[in-house]
Amino acid sequence: MSFTAKDVAALREKTGCGMMDCKKALTASEGDMEKAIDFLREKGLAAAVKKAGRIAAEGVAFATVSDCGKVAVVIEVNAETDFVAKNAEFQAFVKTCADTIIQQNPADVDALLQCKATGSELTVDALLKEKILTIGENIKVRRFARYEGAVTSYVHGGGRIGVVMKFDTTDEIAATEGFKAYAHNVAMQIAARNPAYLDESAVPAARKEKEQEILTQQIMDEGKPQNIAEKIVAGRLQKFFKEICLVDQQYVQDSKLTVQQYTDSVAQELGGSIKITAYTRFEKGEGLEKREDNFAEEIASMVK
Repeated sequence: MSFTAKDVAALREKTGCGMMDCKKALTASEGDMEKAIDFLREKGLAAAVKKAGRIAAEGVAFATVSDCGKVAVVIEVNAETDFVAKNAEFQAFVKTCADTIIQQNPADVDALLQCKATGSELTVDALLKEKILTIGENIKVRRFARYEGAVTSYVHGGGRIGVVMKFDTTDEIAATEGFKAYAHNVAMQIAARNPAYLDESAVPAARKEKEQEILTQQIMDEGKPQNIAEKIVAGRLQKFFKEICLVDQQYVQDSKLTVQQYTDSVAQELGGSIKITAYTRFEKGEGLEKREDNFAEEIASMVK
């Protein structure tokens, strides 16, 4: 039985496996779709080991809050292609990883891999290898962050960016709709503006000194005298902090306010205090080498 490019695409849609694997499965099963699916499921561990060396820079940044609302997790799990990142089985695996982190609080990725996966008899590592086999691409759990207390989460662009935040406030305020809306807005600010630090005190001294050195040289090159240059540098440093520090950034939904001023105004409305204490922002594939493929051309060439 022969098969076409549409058959390869259909098998990939059903299984989420790589195109070369789908072609091999259809060839081995003489074009029988059900037999091809069985063929893919019967692959051995060697296939997963072989795939482990391939570039995985797509995937998702997923963020969520526990059912009790007291624990927030953001995790990045990478795959080789955006196609697989949209696969329901891959997304379910990512959620399982996040749930496991919420419940078991592993210290790092290596510890997470050794945890028994939530809702499964397998460890996260064994489940990961199973997904590599059935989905047909290299998959890697890259990083995660976990916060407890008054928390929120936000996912932007279908998993392109994930954000989690922690606040210092009372349980009563954290339970209000006003606080939840505020927390969501600031999480969106982080996704959009990507602040490097929470506030000025969090900026490393070495970075402050380097920026001051650069600004001083710029001013001196402009021919300004030393006494004036110092004042100009001080002003430009404050502008620098407003760009890289979350609480000093201009609030994107109201340019008249900084994020800190917005925070203070919400706290006053709710009759208490609110302080942003921590946040983590992950962008999928950030800093990773990307693979370049034209899958439409690859499918066509495979079935010629």
